[in-house]
Amino acid sequence: MLDAFLGQLTDPFRIVLSFGLVLTMLRTRAVSGTWVPLAAGVAFIAVLLPLTVDAGAGLVLPAFLLGLVSTGIIVAVILAARALVLRAAGR
Repeated sequence: MLDAFLGQLTDPFRIVLSFGLVLTMLRTRAVSGTWVPLAAGVAFIAVLLPLTVDAGAGLVLPAFLLGLVSTGIIVAVILAARALVLRAAGR
């Protein structure tokens, strides 16, 4: 279970999708807000990847749950890095 979690945390496709999710949220924040699009996007990524990459691999519910946690962590790291960059830039 731990290697599946670490594998999801270091999955380049999941990281790029999460980065795109944050960029999309930033562009549409005035219309759709912040937290609802992020939560929906994290859930979408957590469901999308196990159904497409690991199709037919057996139980998918643990992969969904691990995906929710790992994608949430990745998005949180991206948002924290953005906040640090903005703070360093004085914005």
